[in-house]
Amino acid sequence: MPVTVTSRIAGKPVDQGEPAGPDGWYRSVDPADTGQVVADVMLGTADTYLAACRAARDAQPAWADVPAPVRGRAVGHIGRLVEANAEALAALLTREIGKPYAEALGEVREIVDTCDFFLGEGRRLYGQTVPSEMPDKQLFTFRNPVGVVNVITAGNFPAAVPAWYVVPALLAGNTVVWKPAEYAAATSLALYELFVRAGLPDGVLNIVFADGGTTFDGLSRALDERLVDKVGFTGSSAVGARIGELCGRHLQTPCLELGGKNPMVVTPTADLDLAVRGALFSGFGTAGQRCTSLGTVIVHETRHAEFLARFTEAVAAAPVGDPTAAVVFGPLIDERFARRFEDYLGWIRPHHTVSGSPHTGRITTDRPRPGFVGDPTAGLYYHPTIVDGVRPDDDLFRHETFGPVVGVTTYRDLDEAIRLGNLPGYGLSAAIYTADAGEAFAFRRGIGAGMVSVNNTTSGAEAHLPFGGNGLSGNGSRQSGIWVLDQFTRWQSVNWDHSGTLQKAQMDVADLTPDLTYRLP
Repeated sequence: MPVTVTSRIAGKPVDQGEPAGPDGWYRSVDPADTGQVVADVMLGTADTYLAACRAARDAQPAWADVPAPVRGRAVGHIGRLVEANAEALAALLTREIGKPYAEALGEVREIVDTCDFFLGEGRRLYGQTVPSEMPDKQLFTFRNPVGVVNVITAGNFPAAVPAWYVVPALLAGNTVVWKPAEYAAATSLALYELFVRAGLPDGVLNIVFADGGTTFDGLSRALDERLVDKVGFTGSSAVGARIGELCGRHLQTPCLELGGKNPMVVTPTADLDLAVRGALFSGFGTAGQRCTSLGTVIVHETRHAEFLARFTEAVAAAPVGDPTAAVVFGPLIDERFARRFEDYLGWIRPHHTVSGSPHTGRITTDRPRPGFVGDPTAGLYYHPTIVDGVRPDDDLFRHETFGPVVGVTTYRDLDEAIRLGNLPGYGLSAAIYTADAGEAFAFRRGIGAGMVSVNNTTSGAEAHLPFGGNGLSGNGSRQSGIWVLDQFTRWQSVNWDHSGTLQKAQMDVADLTPDLTYRLP
């Protein structure tokens, strides 16, 4: 039976009366079996969004007054609850977005890792004691919470990515309004329940289900009313640009984690077997629906033919299908992404060579995939596609393609490989496969990505390492590790003069200047 999902504000379910959206509802279906409904989602209005921001504003001062180590213990409780329910949450995630169960379980474990890390950071929200240039005067710095944080997340990682925002935001003393993707609503509500049952007071975490237009309107109104102090967004570069513009009008800098066109360079000294395994997982894991998915393999011209042959063989043999089985990837997440992916396949040109599967596009009885696991007609399943011969002016080379397609091109020297890797203007993740340390360091210096892997995939994150990109991939903000705390805290300086007199900096400094005219005899 499908569950009914509604927003939660200040700990209570919201009954909008007449919510927005077509008929006021969104139906979340299993993409592996589109006849199965996972959740009926009641969509909120801009007023719902505004009410959640007001509740968060009301709750924030009391939450900020809770000592940081105690907030850290709450984060630790969240981690233990998620850990105890990991298998159930992963199974729901697989059912709702079609991510293979092993990957879904790994995603849930990322929440546990995040909570474990920030549990300790509750005792390390350090400030500093700074020496003054004047006597009887003390200088200090403190980290203060920003206030109310709005988090808007995509549904390809409906558990891990929200935790990257929500956990450090709560730890730092902020309250949160979270707007997840409606096509991952059941997973999002389950995660919300685990968070609040860890002991969060009402209003500290609120969840709103709404479509994109309604969310933008609600956020705009909340910013106008000064109810929001920080926005975190994960999604497309186009929507991120609009949110950045909206926040900029209010002199705010959002935390933007956007798309990627992530390159993988294969050098003459690369271990080709390892590079092929990396390309298979990077390009086709989660059906290519990651911001860190491999976009283009840039392979040295002397290794091109051998790499392409091995890569094609590996992709052709990769199990695809039912995400509850041991497969490389399952269905696309939602019908909207399936339609968009078919547009991307329209970018294939006569000068391209296509391999990896006997067909492109949707897997059907007329266009079957050998060895498919399960019933291909039940879900949103697509052939994995390798497109060789992409050129710098091709759409397939320049733009993110959210789905199971990987481009291949060649290079002559490392400078050209770096230039090709930077050319699309994204800067999220990049990888190089090489046995030459000099090549690895030169690539690191030259590539514009926020994250670089050597002999590893373009995908993958750890809770204590900064995650984020540059250019079209983001505005330089970082998630995870201690670096994300700069997104959710503001530095405050304190100047305490206990001299009993008025001392003016730079004007009343004691003159200890030496005699600079002195010369040795």
